[in-house]
Amino acid sequence: MNISGQATLSETRSKAILSQFGIVFAQEIEINCDNQPLVRCVEAADQIGYPVVVKLCGDLIAHKTERGLVRLGITNSTDLHQAAEDLLAKATPQDGEVSLVVARMESGKREFIAGIHRDPQFGLFVMLGLGGIYAEIISDVAFAPVPLQYADAIDLQSRLRQQAIFEKFRGEAAVSREQLANLLVALSNTAESEPAISSIDINPILIRNDGSIVAVDALIVMNTQESPVQSLKPASKLNESPTTPANPESFDALFNPRGVVVVGASTHPGKFGFVSLHNLLSCGYNGDVFATHLERAEVLGVKSVAAIDELPDDKVDLAFVCTPASTNIAILEACARKNIRAVYITSAGYGEAGDSGLKAQQELKQTARDLNILLIGPNGQGLVSTPANLCAQIVGPYPPRGSISVASQSGNFVSSFMNYSRFTGVGIARAISAGNAACTGIPEILDFFSSDEQTSVALVYLEGIQDGLTIASSFKAISKHKPLVVVKGGSTSSGALAAASHTGALASDDRVFEGVCRSNGVTRVSNAEEAFDIAATFATQPLPKGPNVVVLTTVGGWGVVTSDVISKQQKLNLIQLPDDLITSISALLPDRWSHNNPVDCAGGETRDTIPEVMRLIAEHPAVDAIIFLGLGIQSNQARLMQQGSFYPDFGLERIVTYHQRQDERFAQAAADLSLTTGKPILVATELGVADVENPGVKQVRLSGKLCYANGQRAAKALGLAYQYANWRGIAR
Repeated sequence: MNISGQATLSETRSKAILSQFGIVFAQEIEINCDNQPLVRCVEAADQIGYPVVVKLCGDLIAHKTERGLVRLGITNSTDLHQAAEDLLAKATPQDGEVSLVVARMESGKREFIAGIHRDPQFGLFVMLGLGGIYAEIISDVAFAPVPLQYADAIDLQSRLRQQAIFEKFRGEAAVSREQLANLLVALSNTAESEPAISSIDINPILIRNDGSIVAVDALIVMNTQESPVQSLKPASKLNESPTTPANPESFDALFNPRGVVVVGASTHPGKFGFVSLHNLLSCGYNGDVFATHLERAEVLGVKSVAAIDELPDDKVDLAFVCTPASTNIAILEACARKNIRAVYITSAGYGEAGDSGLKAQQELKQTARDLNILLIGPNGQGLVSTPANLCAQIVGPYPPRGSISVASQSGNFVSSFMNYSRFTGVGIARAISAGNAACTGIPEILDFFSSDEQTSVALVYLEGIQDGLTIASSFKAISKHKPLVVVKGGSTSSGALAAASHTGALASDDRVFEGVCRSNGVTRVSNAEEAFDIAATFATQPLPKGPNVVVLTTVGGWGVVTSDVISKQQKLNLIQLPDDLITSISALLPDRWSHNNPVDCAGGETRDTIPEVMRLIAEHPAVDAIIFLGLGIQSNQARLMQQGSFYPDFGLERIVTYHQRQDERFAQAAADLSLTTGKPILVATELGVADVENPGVKQVRLSGKLCYANGQRAAKALGLAYQYANWRGIAR
């Protein structure tokens, strides 16, 4: 079967290759059709033992089941003779040379599919999913890049949604995860051994009653082009890299410049040349600020020069360019003469504008490379570097200082993350829009973040990927040292091998990218709000050393739904409270408290109860993390009292002050205990978004922590933090 330069191997030829790498198939005998094939089928069945399966096979036959070329459960020679005769009658001239295969009839109530997929961007991947004829309908699959080690193969199994399939089932033993892992590693080794392999299917893999596995069918798809190795490389590797590596000194000029020049400053408050200069001056940048204006106008108190050549020598490291595209080659050349090492171009009219724009962008890129200038953009929004009080961008906002660093292919997402930063108080270190990324893209920015002392966590938004292997390498490099949170838009289905291979049909771009992220320690999430939650967790909480979490709550319902998230996410363990901890807590709370996890105080809170119960839980060696729910309720009531017509009489002033101080104490206790125990303690309340002036919420912000909008978001963030800590080898 030939499809777009690819050819399938017969089932028996595929199995012969895979068997060399240790994959175990059901016992079978192949019968050629040139010498009494029906008689020899019966002889083969007698040798194997009934019941048997008989199939029609050939290099040009990809999917036998769909064509009815398989007969199952044959128990005698008469039925076998008839089945074989019927199958031979179904052969067509398009099938080419065919054979009959008689195999032992294996049985199992559970089935997997495993395979190899070669992605044009990221290379080879091992795939595992629920198998059988419904593989593409159920579509519960996961991918991991080659080479695959044993530990990776175990992790790949854990990523399927239907984890119950691995457990004991209707009297059958649990699946041998060890055997399945060995099969996946063998698939990886097979793919590495032969560059011409495009795809492999093993479907189904049956689970026997005793939990052992046996492969039943296999298909290998080979690339038939003259140079299979080159043809299967990502396109970006066949030509020059789309981006240019930059040294740390160049990025220092970008994020910590001695001086900045706004090229194309304007006196019109609606123009980018005015807005960018305004933002630079208004946010307190402490370096020298210059501007160019053809008429040497004074803009916001800055006396402009007519051209870059009039700037003083060695005073400017960064040029922020707001001029038309047609002028930018000359501007780069002038920057080089003044030893300006970093240039950010906001101008549009490049790669996003069609063929002429692409040509102009290529010229811009080549010029920057020739001049050894770090070029960001074009068509970018700008950058922020709070350690330098630098706000060089054409729009707001400007965030508080912190340790999250943002890189995005969309300027809107940079603004969104900075808006979340301003709202929550969890600060930003660096933030940059890559624009069209003509010279410098997300991988190069991540490489800088990896070594940047001001950055503790990186937060990235991606749409298109120009060079999958390069970005995967950058992912892994930074994740070894710091958490990386990624949001990716534009999930599409490639399905390039769908006609030849189940694996190809299941290999959407999004699933492959998920495999890249998971294997390289990247925390991937689906939206900006969730992404900031996770990044803020990494920035403000210690990494959990284990999965054991306790939910402490003064609001029962929130405890229940938070526990539901923990259960569904299957990353954390809502532990059963140890007996000694139950005894200690019982000494502080009335008998009606929950006596289990979640720890529901059931209205038994007194002046010191919450901080003391929290301390008992946090200090217990069986507990790795706490989620605290219910903060701000007392202050909420205090606000209502304060706004009512009776305040401050009837003792209301005293009780309002008491309630507000209690919530402040609870918030501070969580921060202090997290610091002393080294364990994450996450505080969640809807008042974090519903009433940011609530004293409890304000105290969480003052303590430098994120106040989560609800327990579900806190639970998800904590689970992903544990997943990363486990990948790093920090957690057990």
